[in-house]
Amino acid sequence: FKGGDTCEYLLSSGRFLGEKVWQPHSCMMHKYKNSEAKNCLIDKHVVFIGDSRIRQLFYSFIRLINPQIKEEGNKHGNIPFEDKSASIKVDFLWYPEVNGSMRQRIKSWTEGSVAKPHIIVAGAATWSIKIHNGSNEALTQYKINITSIAPLLEKLAKNSDVYWVLQDPVYEDMLSESRKMITNEKIDAYNEAAVHILNSSSRNSKAKVKVFSVSKLIAQETIMKSADGLHLPESSRDTNAMILMNVYCNKIMKPIDGSCCQPQPPLTLIQKLAFCFFTLSIIGYLIINLIHRNNFRKNKSCTDLEGGEKKPAISTPNVSTLEMLLHSLCKLGLIMTYFYLCDRANLFMKENKFYTHSSFFIPIVYILVLGVFYTENTKETKVLNREQTDEWKGWMQLVILIYHISGASTFLPVYMHIRVLVAAYLFQTGYGHFSYFWIKGDFGVYRVCQVLFRLNFLVVVLCIVMDRPYQFYYFVPLVTVWFMIIYATLAVWPQIVQKKANGNCLWHFGLLLKLICLLTCIYFLSYSQGAFEKIFSFWPLSKCFELNGNVYEWWFRWKLDRYVVFHGMLFAFIYLALQKHQMISEGKGDPLFSNRVSNVLLFISVVSFLTYSIWASSCKNKTECNELHPSVSVVQILAFILIRNIPGYVRSVYSSFFAWFGKISLELFICQYHIWLAADTKGILVLIPGYPIFNVLVSTFIFVCVAHEISQITNDLAQIVVPKDNSTLLKRLLCIAGFFSGLLLFSAMQDQSRH
Repeated sequence: FKGGDTCEYLLSSGRFLGEKVWQPHSCMMHKYKNSEAKNCLIDKHVVFIGDSRIRQLFYSFIRLINPQIKEEGNKHGNIPFEDKSASIKVDFLWYPEVNGSMRQRIKSWTEGSVAKPHIIVAGAATWSIKIHNGSNEALTQYKINITSIAPLLEKLAKNSDVYWVLQDPVYEDMLSESRKMITNEKIDAYNEAAVHILNSSSRNSKAKVKVFSVSKLIAQETIMKSADGLHLPESSRDTNAMILMNVYCNKIMKPIDGSCCQPQPPLTLIQKLAFCFFTLSIIGYLIINLIHRNNFRKNKSCTDLEGGEKKPAISTPNVSTLEMLLHSLCKLGLIMTYFYLCDRANLFMKENKFYTHSSFFIPIVYILVLGVFYTENTKETKVLNREQTDEWKGWMQLVILIYHISGASTFLPVYMHIRVLVAAYLFQTGYGHFSYFWIKGDFGVYRVCQVLFRLNFLVVVLCIVMDRPYQFYYFVPLVTVWFMIIYATLAVWPQIVQKKANGNCLWHFGLLLKLICLLTCIYFLSYSQGAFEKIFSFWPLSKCFELNGNVYEWWFRWKLDRYVVFHGMLFAFIYLALQKHQMISEGKGDPLFSNRVSNVLLFISVVSFLTYSIWASSCKNKTECNELHPSVSVVQILAFILIRNIPGYVRSVYSSFFAWFGKISLELFICQYHIWLAADTKGILVLIPGYPIFNVLVSTFIFVCVAHEISQITNDLAQIVVPKDNSTLLKRLLCIAGFFSGLLLFSAMQDQSRH
């Protein structure tokens, strides 16, 4: 638990991740771009007042607004800066000592007729130590001067943000002879005096001057790299400036990955209704459960009182549909409370990700060893049988989870390989749904509703509880739309299925013609962003696919893997045709083709697999590689399938460890957003601070258990909400339509109130 104000933590504590990445205690720091800094500071006046150290902080701060600024001009004088485009004024005022002159300048801002700065950053001490040769009399005078300034700063703090920067330690061995009297012992004495006086003053005032003490911690780690032993290296000054920007701007800009200094968002109307709904479900379940238990006890008592012959024990009564429904909703309500507390309430800590090769590759090796250890024989030996596809989904999902928590997206070769794994999921979507419709010929409403419910149930609930748009969970909209495209392609007249095609080979050409039409549509939409955006900008589709007010993100996600579902459908068609004509051997231990053909295909597959990996590892530009990815990702996917299935002994075994995770892969992918990662995947959830490995173990255990439980809840509710009886199903669909209509209405009301 954080148990305090994240602003205080940001200003006073933290640690380095690596050499240059600063991690505040308990919260995440956003890296502001110059455009964001301008938007935050528009029409603001910022003043830095103090010595040369404050001047350096001033330059680092204004470089966040204009990166082209250089340190030049009079070092021992005032320095103005103005950005006219955003009406921002930032001034440095040269007051190297805390004395009467500094007091007079600060006092002038407290007078009614003078415009007060919005942000004041002040600090000084080293000049006093230097000029007075580190004498105790100078320290006594410093205390007197700060005591006279403190009430003025407190008065300013009622309407402005006021920061007092404590003195950084020095690297005594590097100090010049004229600065040898500036020792860390003296600096500590001056800092203690400033903190004591400012804190004493704040007890008598509602406003409070914020003590900027985190710079001391940063300096302790980096002062050895100083050029003169007194001034911080540039990277450390930039970190201090970024901390200042986070303290002031996070509450204004509300960046997702900047949890420091952000207040807890208020509950929306939809969230309040969801809370009431889950509360009533829990109460309803408890009441029904108590009634059933009471009735069971009465029946048991009556049986025990009967004399004579023995009566058989009365079994627990069957659970009614209503009780099962309320039980599932009760569990779901408790789980959603945990979701909210983890990622919306300011209860648990959050930290930024930091990538190292070891943080990604060591867990990968560990899970691969575990996966191989739990190897078992498959029940069937067909290509891409259920156990094999579950295994495939499982190890891919585990790799993607490690990729997310380690922040490996910053390393381009890993990013490109993870893109193939996402494409492989979509390949399985095309392969699996095409195979089902082609073999079964079942285009009924029940099948469609079952698939849509299982895919979307958790995401819809999270959209309501976590106040996030549907497109935020991009993978679910992606597989949902592709499922509907596959269904429409095969269900539209003429419906061509395997049974019909077996009677007349011409139907195969009809199906190929459908696939060609699908490929043409995909190609057209991928190169016509305007047409794509028009289709998905119509209400209510726009409510589902917009993110940050437009559908560009949806277009980008769809375009990135636009061909792989088609490749999956085509592979399924070719494989099932070969299987039908007995051109492949799928017996236990048998190679898929003749030995010669199998060896040649296996060699080509290994070479193709490695060639793709070499190309992906040599990528230098993410944009260019993303452009090629949709066309070439299928190479490694097909290579993997052939390597996994051509040798009979490899096809006959699977990893039950990976398969178990594969059965809950969708839930794992979605749940990670809020209860394993944090701040909508931008950071890491911290349940146990100070012990990163133990924290990951505990949070992972809870995360996997929750994902498994949600999978069970989804399966139970699918049987209730989507019945097989068509008339009952139609009624349920009307209720669901009414629910979503109400949801859209409340969402529109929320949007209107926000604007």
